[in-house]
Amino acid sequence: MPRTIRNKFDKYLTYEKLEESHRLCQKSKTTKKEIILFNLKKEEYLNWLYNELKNGTYRHGGYRIFYVNVPKRRKVQVSRYIDRIVHRWIVDNFLKEYFMKDFISSSYACIKYRGMHKAVLDVQKTMRHCRRIWGEYYILKMDVAKYFQSVDRKILLKILERKIKDQKLLDLIYKIVYSSEGEKGLPIGNYTSQTFANIYLNEVDQFIKHKLKCKYYFRYMDDSVILLRTKQEAKECLEKIKEFLATNLELTLNSKTQIIKDKQGVNFCGYKVNEYRLKIRDRGKRNLKLKLKHLEQEIKEGNISSIEAYKYVTGHIGYISVANVKTLTEKLFFCEKL
Repeated sequence: MPRTIRNKFDKYLTYEKLEESHRLCQKSKTTKKEIILFNLKKEEYLNWLYNELKNGTYRHGGYRIFYVNVPKRRKVQVSRYIDRIVHRWIVDNFLKEYFMKDFISSSYACIKYRGMHKAVLDVQKTMRHCRRIWGEYYILKMDVAKYFQSVDRKILLKILERKIKDQKLLDLIYKIVYSSEGEKGLPIGNYTSQTFANIYLNEVDQFIKHKLKCKYYFRYMDDSVILLRTKQEAKECLEKIKEFLATNLELTLNSKTQIIKDKQGVNFCGYKVNEYRLKIRDRGKRNLKLKLKHLEQEIKEGNISSIEAYKYVTGHIGYISVANVKTLTEKLFFCEKL
């Protein structure tokens, strides 16, 4: 496959491609009002969207804004459904094909067959490996401060422009990147945002793996871990990474960043990871209990069905399934109650 995107916009802009993006967007959400209304005039809406994209007259709509408080307070911006189809079309036809294939093998977020579970299990396996080859070792744990809010849009576009030489596609991406106010930040809620965020941090991934030659490096979105032989190596590595982030991406690391002795284990992706044990952190346990109580109340009040609640719970069962939490599982998830 060519390394750059040239003359591909019109090739991939077809009614069938937009319909496929719609099909994927509505998956497991077909009972939502906005999707029911869209499906009533699906052909009309998709033909309109096709023409808007073809003529370059498409404009990204506004956002519905709300806040979530778990695990911390975040502003979530939800775009119109028809805009979400465009996001999906861009990611699936261009960004996945031309950018994600260049990601390092130890980047895990939003990548098929990887994900959070594989990330923590790979870190745990490598911790045991480092114990065998080094005896003692150190863990450099890094977390980017306010990551999604801090992504510089101009820098992001420059990174994208290295590979995208199709002006129509660039113009469309520009409209999405600047669909909300400010020079910095990506809307949490856009399907494109997670991929853009991964592309942005791939810059530091390449630096750590190929310039610093750190063999045991793992990243899940803005949460990353490096296993190193000595504390001095960890200190030197940390300073170089801080400099790279500030100079090239205008990012900083937050107070969670630290150098840890091997036996302490490391907090990664919501788990406490030790060489032979995975535990869900106390905050995660509290959040799970609160969410389950909320679901039970919603069922009693008739706001959601038992089937919808069960679908929600199974996602959390998947989250705890890789951890050593048999007691927690038995205590929390009585699926027959739903």
